[in-house]
Amino acid sequence: MAPGGAQGLVLQRDGHRGQALLSSGLAFTRADVAFLTSTEGVAALAEVAALPLAGDRITDITAVRSRYGAHTAVLVETTLLRRKAAAKLAGTEQWLFTDEALQQATAAPVAAHRARRLAARRVSDVTCSIGAELAALRETAAAVIGSDIDPVRLAMARHNLDDAVLICRADALAPVTADTVVVADPARRSAGRRRFHPRAYAPALDDLLEVYVGRDLVVKCAPGIDFAGLADMGFRGEVEVTSWRASVREACLWSAGLAESGVTRRATVLDTGEQITDAEDDDCGHGPVGRWIVDPDGAVVRAGLVRHYGARHGLWQLDPEIAYLTGDSVPPGVRGFEVVAHLPFTEKALRQALTSHDCGALEILVRGVRVDPDELRRRMRPRGGTALSVVITRIGAGPAARPHAFICRSPRPASAPR
Repeated sequence: MAPGGAQGLVLQRDGHRGQALLSSGLAFTRADVAFLTSTEGVAALAEVAALPLAGDRITDITAVRSRYGAHTAVLVETTLLRRKAAAKLAGTEQWLFTDEALQQATAAPVAAHRARRLAARRVSDVTCSIGAELAALRETAAAVIGSDIDPVRLAMARHNLDDAVLICRADALAPVTADTVVVADPARRSAGRRRFHPRAYAPALDDLLEVYVGRDLVVKCAPGIDFAGLADMGFRGEVEVTSWRASVREACLWSAGLAESGVTRRATVLDTGEQITDAEDDDCGHGPVGRWIVDPDGAVVRAGLVRHYGARHGLWQLDPEIAYLTGDSVPPGVRGFEVVAHLPFTEKALRQALTSHDCGALEILVRGVRVDPDELRRRMRPRGGTALSVVITRIGAGPAARPHAFICRSPRPASAPR
């Protein structure tokens, strides 16, 4: 069986008495789902949910095994997965998951955003898995149907959605509808490992594009997908990069019939509600540092829309090839780094400058310079009482390129008024 997380324990159905179990990708069966949804299983899950299942968990696991025997593994795994899901999928306290399905499930705010873009449409989710996307779509779509090839995940989805959505078993590459928007979230993990190339997705991205050519199609992809490679696969439409909680969550492909006219790239920042596209002006220029340095949200950077974002907010780049922006004000809801000193970067010069500013807690941000922030922070040995941030970046090109350091006051919280 698969190793059980950081403690290296093993999740197994019939291990030695007292063996601790961890969420680790247990292979659920349809019989497991039937038990977990039965009156006995629901009561057992409520009992296990009351246990701390913390530390080495040996005492708790021994108690569960003495009462539920062979069902111990699925009871503990389900309890741990439900706790893990709480931060990602609201209202899923009674849901069933597999570890892999939960890892790939779309975070609820991201799914809700996609569902709003599909409001009043008829939608077919052809990789519905345990139903996370369906739960959002049923709130906005005119009609929705889910399908998946995995019978265990389908059984879980039927439980999770209380039979409120029509769900059937089908291969994503064998269409079961003809007049719907098709939503697909191909698997990007196998045996716990990520699949980075879109042709290694399951199903492969080029196969999805071929099967649904001419159809309105939405495909969730890894945020690091090669945009240039999409054209080689025949994709013509919009790539939307979405972030939530300051983390880039996905790149979503919207076929031409669903894309906004003239838009091929979009950044959506759910934390602030801001969206920006490549149809907007990108004339932001570059020049010396202003009062503030702004590190744009990862969705803006990944979508290649830094200049568009700068132009919208009256900012300019420190260097035309670097994503840092600067200006005399900070966009609403964004962390701003107020510059108090600027110097050519060397470790000796930076250490002296930090000492003169009584630096204590230190945050280091780096772009365009080969510096490990954690190692540099240790070498700086800050011992003062003032929290500071340092932005290190390259300015200039070719032989004229030089590393610069900007010492800044600790950034204001993103929620603070500007």
